[in-house]
Amino acid sequence: MRIGIAGLGTVGAGLIELIQKHGDLLARRGGKSLEITAVSARDKSRDRGVDCSGYEWFDNAVDLAASDKVDVVVELIGGSDGIAREVVETAIGNGKAVVTANKALIAHHGTSLAAAAESMKVPLSFEAAVAGGIPIVKALREGLAGNEISRVYGILNGTCNYILTQMEESGRDFEDVLDDAQKLGYAEADPAFDIDGVDAAHKIAILASLAFGCPVDFDALHIEGIRHVTALDIAYATELGYRIKLLAIARRGEGGIEQRVHPCMVPLHTPIAHVDGVFNAVVAEGDFVDQTVYEGRGAGAGPTASAVAADLVDIARGLNLAPFAVAASDLQEVPTLPMDDHEGPVYVRLMVLDQPGVMADVAAILRDENVSIESVLQRGRSPGEVVPVILILHDAREGAMKRVLKSLEEMEPVVEPPRMIRIELL
Repeated sequence: MRIGIAGLGTVGAGLIELIQKHGDLLARRGGKSLEITAVSARDKSRDRGVDCSGYEWFDNAVDLAASDKVDVVVELIGGSDGIAREVVETAIGNGKAVVTANKALIAHHGTSLAAAAESMKVPLSFEAAVAGGIPIVKALREGLAGNEISRVYGILNGTCNYILTQMEESGRDFEDVLDDAQKLGYAEADPAFDIDGVDAAHKIAILASLAFGCPVDFDALHIEGIRHVTALDIAYATELGYRIKLLAIARRGEGGIEQRVHPCMVPLHTPIAHVDGVFNAVVAEGDFVDQTVYEGRGAGAGPTASAVAADLVDIARGLNLAPFAVAASDLQEVPTLPMDDHEGPVYVRLMVLDQPGVMADVAAILRDENVSIESVLQRGRSPGEVVPVILILHDAREGAMKRVLKSLEEMEPVVEPPRMIRIELL
C-alpha cells in the first residue's frame, strides 16, 4: 500500500519513524506492506530527524494527492480550509483513501467530506484528530456500536490541562504558568486556539457526530476558555471538594443535543478529576455499557502517529467504514439545545468592598431571578478592604445567571467582574 504524507511537522516525522521502525509488524497486522512513496512539505532542506531521501518529494501537496504513485494520502498539514482541504478533496476526487489528523478540517467540513468519500467508495479516517493516542473514534464507531450514547465528555486539550494542573500544584496564576508552558513547548507562541477552548470544541463536535449520528455542527457549540480561572478559584475549588478542568461535553437531552466547552468544577471522587498534566481523558456513557473511561496522551509525535498508523492498518485490511458510523446521507439533523436553557449548580466569585449591606443586595438580585444559595464562603472581616465572597448556588438556568452576573457587576461595592464556573456533578 503506497502512502503519501502531506505535512512533515512533528507528527509527519513521527509517522515516518513509526513506519520505518515497525514496517514488518504493520505488514503482519495489515496483511500487506505499508510503503511510503511520497512526501510533501514547505521546506525540503529542513532536518526533521528522519531519512526522507528515498521518497519522491512534492513541493505542492495537491500534486502529491493526485499522484498515481500514491494509494493513500495522509494529511498532516492542519487548518480547516486552504491547502489542507484542497489536498483531502483532491485525494478523494482521485479515488484515494485519506487519513487525517486535522480536527479543524473534520469539525468544519467532516459531513461533506464523508459524503464525498462514500460516493467515491474510499475510506476517510481521522482517529488521530481527537485525543491523540486514545482510540476514541474507534470506541464510539465500533466498540460501542450496540449502545445508544447519552453523553460523551472529557479533557480534550492537554495544554489547558497542564496549565490548570500547574496552577493547582504551584499556587501561581494563569499568565505565569502559561509563560512556563510556552517555554517548555506545551503551549504555542500564540496559545489562543488552546486556551480559548477552540481546539477542544473541534474535537467534541466530531465526537458528538459519532455518538449521536448527526452532522458535525461546530457552530452549535458554546465555547469558553480558561483565561479567567485564577489561583484563588482553584484554591476554593479544592476546599469545596472539586478540581477545575476544561471539559468538552456533548449530551443528548430531551428535544435535542447540547454541545459546550468551558471550565468546570468536578467532584474529587470522579475519574476525570485525577487526569493531570498533558493527558487527555474521554468518558462515554451508553445505555447497555454504562460508563466507559479512556485516558492517555492526547498529542505529540508518538501518540498521534500511533493513531494515524492504526487507520492505515485498517485500510490495508480492506476496511471501509462510514466515517461517522452511519452513512453521511443517514446523519440526522437534531435540534441544538440553547445554552441559555442549560441548568446546573454554579460557583460564583465576587471581589467586593467589605461593608454592611453587600450580602443583602446580592441576595436580592438572586431572589429576583429565582436563584437560591446553597452556601457562602467569606473569610473574616476587613472593613473597607476588598475581599472575595464565594457563592455556591443550587441548580440555576444559564439565562438567569447571565442576568444575575450583569446585575452583580453593576453593584457599586463589586470591584471586578464576577466570575462564574459551572459545577458538573458527573
